[in-house]
Amino acid sequence: MSEMTVKDFAAKVGRDVPRLLEQMKEAGLEHKSEKDAVSEEDKRKLLDYLTKSHGGPGARNRITLTRQTRSRIKTGERGKTIEVQVRKKRTYVKREEPKAEAPQAEESGPRQLVGDMASAEARREAEEEKARTEAARQVAAEAEAKAAAEAEAVKANEAIEIPVPELNVEGGSTDPEPPAPPKEGRSDRRTAPPKKTSAKKGRHDRDDDDRGDREERRRGGGAKKTRRAERRGGRRGSTQGGGKHGFQKPTQPIVREVSIPESISVAELADKMSIKANEVIKAMFTMGAAVTINQTIDQDTAAIVVEEMGHTPKLIKDDALETAMLEGISYEGEQITRSPVVTVMGHVDHGKTSLLDYIRQAKVAPGEAGGITQHIGAYHVEGEHGGVTFLDTPGHAAFTAMRARGAKATDVVILVVASDDGVMPQTIEGIEHSRAAGVPLVVAITKIDKPTADPDRVKNELSQHGVISEEWGGDTQFVHVSAKTGEGIDALLEAVLLVSEVLELTAVPEAPAKGVVVESRLDKGRGPVATVLVQNGTLRRGDIVLAGLHYGRVRALTNELGQQVESVGPAMPVEIQGLDGTPEAGDDFMVVADDKKAREVANFRQGKYREVRLARQQKAKLENMFSQMGQDEVAKVNIVLKA
Repeated sequence: MSEMTVKDFAAKVGRDVPRLLEQMKEAGLEHKSEKDAVSEEDKRKLLDYLTKSHGGPGARNRITLTRQTRSRIKTGERGKTIEVQVRKKRTYVKREEPKAEAPQAEESGPRQLVGDMASAEARREAEEEKARTEAARQVAAEAEAKAAAEAEAVKANEAIEIPVPELNVEGGSTDPEPPAPPKEGRSDRRTAPPKKTSAKKGRHDRDDDDRGDREERRRGGGAKKTRRAERRGGRRGSTQGGGKHGFQKPTQPIVREVSIPESISVAELADKMSIKANEVIKAMFTMGAAVTINQTIDQDTAAIVVEEMGHTPKLIKDDALETAMLEGISYEGEQITRSPVVTVMGHVDHGKTSLLDYIRQAKVAPGEAGGITQHIGAYHVEGEHGGVTFLDTPGHAAFTAMRARGAKATDVVILVVASDDGVMPQTIEGIEHSRAAGVPLVVAITKIDKPTADPDRVKNELSQHGVISEEWGGDTQFVHVSAKTGEGIDALLEAVLLVSEVLELTAVPEAPAKGVVVESRLDKGRGPVATVLVQNGTLRRGDIVLAGLHYGRVRALTNELGQQVESVGPAMPVEIQGLDGTPEAGDDFMVVADDKKAREVANFRQGKYREVRLARQQKAKLENMFSQMGQDEVAKVNIVLKA
């Protein structure tokens, strides 16, 4: 038999020569032209390759099946169920069969090649059908086994409790003990049909079981299987509360560190000590203080209560926000000499305002109600020897607090005493204010032009209060002045400037302004207007000012002459507009950089002021409670008439 070429083989199988050469090349044969010879071994290799590439027995068959199961579980609410859907995906792969013996030599020709390919296709289809049948049988068997297991678990739940092996707490793993043998009659109960109970009774039984489980866990009892775990997996179900977690009361007292602010309510104090408010109230009753749960107490009282309860008090300051803000403001810089701030004090109608009027060449006294000064006036006067800022304080007895505030903001005090009237109560009060503030004193004996003037009497009366003139060996300057004729005015100014030079008054102009509020009022057209005295730095229009409980941006600056100015230096009085309220006279003011911080500090001060005021009111009520008892009762007097 002559050898067959590639061209002849292509003609017999009905294929194109290029396509056949390409398939032979993919099969690993070394045929490159149509004249190459084709042997029987080459035909067998080509057939095996074509069979594998077309899914014949040479390829491993895979079948992927998706199984879907649905179940329902009940929730805690009555009559409500949740549907649970579980999907499982499995892939079945046919195992490789042992290779059969090599077939005998095939007949040469196109019929045998086509027949081999058809038989390979038939075998592949048969194997796929067999794999599908086997997979369906396995799925059915698993479903049947699961249904039987669920039925077995439901029946066994009513009759038997699965024993739980004890845990080895001390350490080391121990082999689980074999389960106890089933009790007699178990098979009978397993075959017996379950009892039919009403839905209401079953729900009550479940509630009782849940309540019992919770009680057992609270007492630290042994582990119990949850009902859901029993339905799901039988013996493999998880346990709930496996170990003992019962609460044990501490044997030693717990000592806490209690942070106490400057004012705190009884309820907040009890919460910080983790006790009930009634216990704090009882402790304060034993200490002699009757309080309520919402009453505010001060820091010292709260510290005593905390120590009485066996805890450690920690006193904290509420002004941490203000301290942090002050630390961020720098007042360092080049210092210059500033003008002195002088406060004029004295008794009513002793000539304080008239003296200032003569100095600044203005008439203020006729404009006051009744000729009595009703506000603190601040004026800056430029003289030959330098500038002086005067603060005029009222001399009436009703303005004691206003005079005390004026003494704190001043450098020198001029004590005005009428030569024809002598020392009066407000004169003595002015001496006490200057001594309390540590401010030097200069005595001005006014109305020296009157015929009834007696300066020696004034010196004698003042010496009884510790104010001794330089003529008598003391350290206080006495100047005789007259607001009518102007006698002694220059000598008074020289005495004030001499005292200020000794004090060496300095200030830093290139710094944020700070000072004191002299007075404030609510103007009908301009709103809140505050007269402030700048003690350090420079106050400019547009600065954010924090004054007492109020804050705001400075919209306008007005000096004592009614002129609008852009900035004011140290020791200068000025009226400012733009605050959100009228601050109290004597409050400190400062310029801050951040509007947000100013608002936070102002709100904090307002809350603190409100708490302190409420605490004072409560204290006054408790102190007057027993003293006011029986005041509204009608007095009864028993008498016997014999007539």
